[in-house]
Amino acid sequence: MSDLETIRKEATQAVASAQDIDALEKVRVAYLGKTGVITSQMKSLGTLPPEERKTFGASVNVVKDEITALIENTKQALETAALSARLAHEKIDITLPVRPEQKGSIHPITQVMEELTAIFGALGFTSEEGPDIEDDFHNFTALNIPANHPARQMHDTFYIKDEKGEGGNGNVLRTHTSPVQIRVMERFVKEKQQSPLRFIAMGRTYRCDSDMTHSPMFHQIEGLVIEEGVTMANLKGCLTEFVRAFFGRDDIPLRFRPSFFPFTEPSAEVDIGCSWENGELKIGAGKSWLEIGGCGMINPNVLKNVGLDSTKLQGFAFGMGIERMAMLKYGIPDLRPMYESDIRWLNHYNFGALDIPSLVKGVAG
Repeated sequence: MSDLETIRKEATQAVASAQDIDALEKVRVAYLGKTGVITSQMKSLGTLPPEERKTFGASVNVVKDEITALIENTKQALETAALSARLAHEKIDITLPVRPEQKGSIHPITQVMEELTAIFGALGFTSEEGPDIEDDFHNFTALNIPANHPARQMHDTFYIKDEKGEGGNGNVLRTHTSPVQIRVMERFVKEKQQSPLRFIAMGRTYRCDSDMTHSPMFHQIEGLVIEEGVTMANLKGCLTEFVRAFFGRDDIPLRFRPSFFPFTEPSAEVDIGCSWENGELKIGAGKSWLEIGGCGMINPNVLKNVGLDSTKLQGFAFGMGIERMAMLKYGIPDLRPMYESDIRWLNHYNFGALDIPSLVKGVAG
């Protein structure tokens, strides 16, 4: 028993002498570890007579509990002291200026896409999406584009090569957003939905073309309406309402020039009025015209290709380049800097992150 008392006193002194967590851990191992002093005392119980084991074992447990509690209390005190010392040493100098932060902004293409969504949403259009990689049927055949059409040639279209890197597998980078029309109409037929069908589709498109007004990758918006009794007058009214809302002017005249597209009949190019004064372009009533897109009544062959009855249903479609609309509205002279990530250009042609697009925006001056 005298040995246990000596052990308790020595352990208490060793704990009190520990100056940090590492030193305290060494004391714990020395007394409570697998080969520690207290552990050795517990192992010696087997050598004692049966009548002494119970008393000695209880005494050893009492000393063990005291040392364990003392080590735990001391450990908490040391950790608290260490944290206080660290906080005092690593204090923050609140008199220093904050790090400079740069506020993000919205790209003109993104801004225009949000404006288009807001305007056509108010006109009752929903939004649809489709894949950038399309098959020949959805990109060409279903849209009534014949096999010998120039748009199918390599100089106009990016074809996806096969696994061997040779020839083509019939897939292309979509040349327009019109394949989305086909996919949505196919779903419309499959789900046996009832007309009307009215939606827009926006996204990237790809063509082998590059200059100050064309890019190998650009963005388009496509619109489609399927309904009984819809006419060219409805198409003209829809686009007139859109153009005047987009540019924020009620005096913009529209001109529909006869044209040809395989997927619409009749087809038309859409021009808006403008004027040139002192070399400056102004959108609105004037002596000049600017083309903004194409449109027309859906060709009956397209309706048949997706399983719709062209004798009962009719519709119209239209398409525009989003970059072109941004250039016209915000006075951007060249298409190419839109993709160059020049911070100076972005700081000039940008929009606030919290600038919610309204239905009417004024022409950039």
